[in-house]
Amino acid sequence: MSLKIGIDVGGTFTDFFVDQEGQDTRIHKTLSTPSDPSIAVMNGLTDIAESMDPPLTLAELAAKIDTIVHGTTVTTNATLTSNGAKTGLITTEGLRDALEMRRGIREEQYNNRCTNVVPLVPRYLRQGVGGRLDRNGKEIAPLNLNDVKAAIDLFKADDVKAVAICFMNSFANGEHEQRAAELVRKEMPEAYLTVSSDLLPSIRFYERVSTTALNSYIGPILNHYINQLLVRFKDIGFEGVLLIMQSNGGVMTPQIAMEKAALTLLSGPAAGPGAGLQYVKAHDQENCIVVDMGGTSFEAALVVGRPVVVNEGEIDRRRLALPMLGIHTIGAGGGSVGWLDEGGLLRMGPESAGADPGPASYMKGGKKPACTDANLVLGYLDPNFFAGGSMKLDMAAARTAIEEHVAIPMGLSIEKAAAGMYRIACTNMAQGIREITIKRGFDPREFPLVVAGGAGPTHSCLICEELQIPFQIIPRESSILCAAGMLMSDLRHDFVRTFVSQLNTMDWDVLGKVISAMVTEGDDLLKEEKIPAEKRSTIIKLDCRYLRQYHEVSVEVTQDSIDNHDEATIAAAFHAEHNRRFGYSLEDDEGAPVEIINIRVQSVGEVAKPSFRTEEKSGADASKAIKGERSVYIPEDKEFRTVTVYDGHKMIHGNHVEGPAMIEQVTTAIFVGGTFNCVVDKYGSFALYRKDRTDLVPSLLEGVSS
Repeated sequence: MSLKIGIDVGGTFTDFFVDQEGQDTRIHKTLSTPSDPSIAVMNGLTDIAESMDPPLTLAELAAKIDTIVHGTTVTTNATLTSNGAKTGLITTEGLRDALEMRRGIREEQYNNRCTNVVPLVPRYLRQGVGGRLDRNGKEIAPLNLNDVKAAIDLFKADDVKAVAICFMNSFANGEHEQRAAELVRKEMPEAYLTVSSDLLPSIRFYERVSTTALNSYIGPILNHYINQLLVRFKDIGFEGVLLIMQSNGGVMTPQIAMEKAALTLLSGPAAGPGAGLQYVKAHDQENCIVVDMGGTSFEAALVVGRPVVVNEGEIDRRRLALPMLGIHTIGAGGGSVGWLDEGGLLRMGPESAGADPGPASYMKGGKKPACTDANLVLGYLDPNFFAGGSMKLDMAAARTAIEEHVAIPMGLSIEKAAAGMYRIACTNMAQGIREITIKRGFDPREFPLVVAGGAGPTHSCLICEELQIPFQIIPRESSILCAAGMLMSDLRHDFVRTFVSQLNTMDWDVLGKVISAMVTEGDDLLKEEKIPAEKRSTIIKLDCRYLRQYHEVSVEVTQDSIDNHDEATIAAAFHAEHNRRFGYSLEDDEGAPVEIINIRVQSVGEVAKPSFRTEEKSGADASKAIKGERSVYIPEDKEFRTVTVYDGHKMIHGNHVEGPAMIEQVTTAIFVGGTFNCVVDKYGSFALYRKDRTDLVPSLLEGVSS
């Protein structure tokens, strides 16, 4: 028996997905240990070993594991909590304040209370040095190594643990940066070092310096964690392959992760969209919205043929100019705390009770009312079956917390206060979905919703009602979807080079040589990672804009269009994408030529993936799965009703459930709203469709009486 295990470390729970060759997959959840996430990883592996038939020791389990794919929130948490390493920045003289000035644009134009985000590197540790290159990389003034040495002396005296080097125009010529880096390595051999021309050789200084500083700030934290994890794995005898999830939806080796730590920001939720795509394919769909509501946060991502990748984003208002999945994250999870603002209005999150002390109902010392407490009061959770009964919830504690902090101050009953908490949490999440659909030119009504996370299926029907989404899929493994998605992810390496040229005056030979060099670099990396040639592929994109335009649009192009100098095809693709994104194009305007800014190449190494086990279709009758009845709050009716409760583990392909109803699994609870019905598909997923849209699942409804 060989095993592949996906591990997703979240803020509240650590999730495990175990793919056993020739056997059914296993899922497991354990409480996270924020002080040392590797403890939760080992706790979970120990639990999995003991649950095997026959039970195994941890060492025996480790000997059977071929691959572990690991997503971590270590770098994200370090950034969000400002708990990274003390970092020094060496940059071009006169530009050290660019990290604080950013783009010079006020984020919230009409908010007089809006303050600037605190830079990761304090001003006295941002040191400017002499030396200058022009935009073409030609030296204007030589690098002043004495200035570099003075900066290093300051860093050593202040016990700096990480150094970032970023010079003006180094994307065109990295020589000055490399000479400075050589001196840093000599004088500070223990320091974590990031050089912008190695990490991100692209135009736009603020984006480059921010990304470089961020990489150094979190680098030592990630290195410590990965080394700690490697030691623990070695101690139990694990000799398989360890891969780390990265934010572009692919995986990488631990060595690359430690060199380019910023690639792991948002690495956990990055696995979800790829997994979601596999589930909707069972319904002949290639597009979807994937949402994941856990204990601390809510993530939403869009899949259009494949997960949507953006070339830059922000983490805690700090710019990160590396390719990442277009995931929008908000503080909305089962642990999100309900509170009243200055005007007495009810809010949910972003503060979270987390895993410790957790919601009031966890009985671990938490006193504030959380979303989980509201769900318990509303009947969506069984206090004796949370986590399959391994963890009891205290209904009295939940009611007391809601009464004290929400109900009494607002003059409401406990039930109405809980309903308000539930509705506001759902509204917040619906707005998060609008951010990744409507704001990018897509209509959410045209996409099925794939729902993940332990708390997601409890809220999805009300979210769909608000967005008018008629169809949703809740995978049987929804509570650990990201962990499952990690085993479906390929090796990916992204490369970017600035190449500024108008399309109509392009030097195609030079463009071809640059792309060829980037493709070769990626191919060599995949070869080192033992990916056979037939499993390697390349995606080429060009960042284009209209001349004198500030923003650009990334469009995918083929190698043939480059080899054949096919200007018309590339221009047409850009015009179409610009029109979709912004509602207009200048295709017919001869005075608006198209300009290329950057070349992007992604090298993909396909890896073996777990196969989906399918079931033969059974009858629509789900009565054998009935567990009983429970009083549950129905949002559409704004009242409690007694509904049937089903055991989700006993439901099989073809089983049909009329809403409203509850479907319980060990790791999640599914609320089927009054306007939805549910039918189980061939993968064992729960397909929820609006009662007036039976056309969405016609094959599944054959034999179901109307």
